[in-house]
Amino acid sequence: MSEQTQTLQEELKTAKRKSAKPMLWISMISMVMFFAGLTSAYVVSMNREDWVTFDLPQAFYISTILIILSSITLFLSHKTLKKNNLKASFMLLLVTFILGLGFIWYQYVGFNQLKEVGLYFTGPESTVSTSFIIGITFMHVLHLIAGVVVLLVVIYNHFKKKYSSTDMLGFELGAIFWHFVDVLWIYLFFFFYFIK
Repeated sequence: MSEQTQTLQEELKTAKRKSAKPMLWISMISMVMFFAGLTSAYVVSMNREDWVTFDLPQAFYISTILIILSSITLFLSHKTLKKNNLKASFMLLLVTFILGLGFIWYQYVGFNQLKEVGLYFTGPESTVSTSFIIGITFMHVLHLIAGVVVLLVVIYNHFKKKYSSTDMLGFELGAIFWHFVDVLWIYLFFFFYFIK
């Protein structure tokens, strides 16, 4: 490989590193705008005469605890990776993944708990409020599934020893997105809890 080609490859790699985080932030800002629009529509719709208030399903409380724990384990995984403790970092990453799957499962359980009390997303028995809460929560679950896919990529790369204390861009990008969907859920949870 010529020196020019090697220099060009290094420049491309540097440019990719510099643009990766800003591109991620831009996509997350667009997701914030999307959910801000949905929650604004929720608030406006509360003035309807057919608005029904209800308590959040118990499974949503459990899923909230699980996603907070997943962010903590991912933070610890990142911290141990900075110390080049690859084994501990990898194990914490696996725990994060399992907690993420647990979050998705309890969201599903929560949807079923709403059905059990007669609250449906669509159909003659549905209400505007349940359609909103199920729709918004489902959209968040889709983003979290994307986060699980990102975690799988990070787990695979970590297993292949592509990360170290000096090279962790892919890990950091995955962690930023995961923490983002965590904070987004906490916002939605408290939004639905306090704004009925």
